Amino acid sequence: MSANTIAQSKDGHARPTIVLVHGAFAESSSWDAVIVRLTSDGYAAVAAANPLRSVASDAASVSAVVRSINGPVVLVGHSYGGPVITAAANGNPNVKALVYVAGFMPDTGESSLTLSGKFPGSTLAAALAPVNLPDGTQDLYIKPEKFHLQFAADISEEAADLMASTQRPVAQAALAEPSGIATWKVLPSYSIYGSEDRNIPPAVMRFMAERAPARKTVVVDGASHALMVSHPGEVAALIKEAASTQ
Repeated sequence: MSANTIAQSKDGHARPTIVLVHGAFAESSSWDAVIVRLTSDGYAAVAAANPLRSVASDAASVSAVVRSINGPVVLVGHSYGGPVITAAANGNPNVKALVYVAGFMPDTGESSLTLSGKFPGSTLAAALAPVNLPDGTQDLYIKPEKFHLQFAADISEEAADLMASTQRPVAQAALAEPSGIATWKVLPSYSIYGSEDRNIPPAVMRFMAERAPARKTVVVDGASHALMVSHPGEVAALIKEAASTQ
């Protein structure tokens, strides 16, 4: 389905298009299994490319996708994709809900880095491989040999190795960039995360979901940071619930 496809609900109203935004160290194909479940139930879904350069510019890219869609939208963000969808929703009245998949839900002025350090538990810093760029900035990757246990411990080693090879780096500055308007304060928000997340401490995600407060929070027992890959059924179910209640 294209971004302009408008799926119809049983009562004839337009169903929201689901726009999925990947985070750092992932890419759009990380949503494949979720998309299969959404489209099989009649939803149009778009995995938007996230440049991972800065919250403001990444949100502008996603916002352009949202504006191209004729009809309501549910924005879904994984990890750093959370700040991106929070910003992208601003000024787009067709966004009807926000779904955070192991995602940051920043308040105004907060960054991914400040939130990730709010409670102990993240082991990400020791797994990172920085790459210095010619312009003096720095990109961050997860070391391939650490990717499986750090990012996706509950999928097969073969699948994790493939994800490690195709991971997209994030600009270090993007993780430190303060967020703008917290649109989750005015839009219905939903949260799902794993109890064994090693990138973002589960205590941080619980704090953010309770602060919002999220309309529904799902904690997947034993799930890693990559729960859209390891638990696509639970992720798709929450997205559909968010879409069907608008």
